[in-house]
Amino acid sequence: MPAHPTPSATAPLRFGANHVPSSGWFYSWLDFDADQIARDFDDLAGLGLDHVRIFPVWPWIQPNRSLIRSSAVEDVLTTIDLAAARGLDVCVDLVQGHLSSFDFLPSWVLTHHQRSVFSHPEVREGLRTYVDALAGAVATRDNVFALTLGNEVNNLWPSNPTTVADSRSWAQELLETARTAAPGLLCLHSLFDDAFYAPDHPFAPADVTTLGDLSTVHSWVFNGVGAIDGPVGPATLTHADYLVELAASAGEPGRRVWLQEIGAPLPEITPESVREFVTGTIDLVAQNPALFGITWWCSHDLDRSLVDFPEREYDLGLFTVDHRRKPVAEALAEAIAAHRGPRPSPAPRQRIECPVDLLREPERRAEVAPGSDFHRAWVRARTEGPVEIVPPAVTS
Repeated sequence: MPAHPTPSATAPLRFGANHVPSSGWFYSWLDFDADQIARDFDDLAGLGLDHVRIFPVWPWIQPNRSLIRSSAVEDVLTTIDLAAARGLDVCVDLVQGHLSSFDFLPSWVLTHHQRSVFSHPEVREGLRTYVDALAGAVATRDNVFALTLGNEVNNLWPSNPTTVADSRSWAQELLETARTAAPGLLCLHSLFDDAFYAPDHPFAPADVTTLGDLSTVHSWVFNGVGAIDGPVGPATLTHADYLVELAASAGEPGRRVWLQEIGAPLPEITPESVREFVTGTIDLVAQNPALFGITWWCSHDLDRSLVDFPEREYDLGLFTVDHRRKPVAEALAEAIAAHRGPRPSPAPRQRIECPVDLLREPERRAEVAPGSDFHRAWVRARTEGPVEIVPPAVTS
């Protein structure tokens, strides 16, 4: 049973942001500045958001398998308290893991050790220690509502060899550890969309839709969707709803789906199309009765004094590094105001049958990937109104 009551379909949508510190990116955990974090959270609270998702960096908290740095844990707790003072709830991601194209792994996994995060027993034992310590600590704060095992941990493959079975048992093990340490919180597993679209990917749709208390999806139109019909074409504007609906169709009835990351990346989303992309995407996905909430990536731009990031990573923020509100933030605030409060009763939905049993046939995932015949048919149907994806009929 879930450790936390699953929110009902009539509960108001949650709106938040993934916090990328305005000063020093995530390297700022190494030189913690509470005043700077407070200013970041002031920015976000001013948009009408109700939560932030934060990203402690694993190797800086557990630099040795037997050592948890208490001062680093205290910095995380201070961050949570600063959010609380501004009326913001918090989701804590545990294993970073992977952030903005960089992997962050402790030296006891790397160098001559060369041990897979997902399959090596000693690494998994060390991770259990880490998750138990950090989950137990943050559970002492009333404004923490959720834990995610990590940020798109499937990006750590293939440098950390794994199989579908190892990936799943790894997540099951750490979810159980988190639930035991923090029994009042939602405990979640987060993967990027290859889990739904890539046939040979060793993380399966079932990992998203059957593990954890909610399903989480990350909708990025640089996965090929933006090339189908441009920044505000129907495939682009409906991709978040499509991914939410794929997850909902492969989960138990009533299981909620959190759109945990979505952003407006350049060059796929041009400056001229930002407002229409933001408001159009949210207007469409908000109609999905499975939707739990939307958490925008990300809070603040990345300072261009930091080098070697992919170009699109620098300008994804709602705010600049000097705290100026960007057009994307204005559009998000407008969308939040439009969708705040009780949710309307779901509109009738056209039903379309998925050609693939995503739980049992993950090797056929390409048949639902962006640009596939099924995806294009769904997009056409979605232009006429909300669409429900149903699993393929069982044949004897």
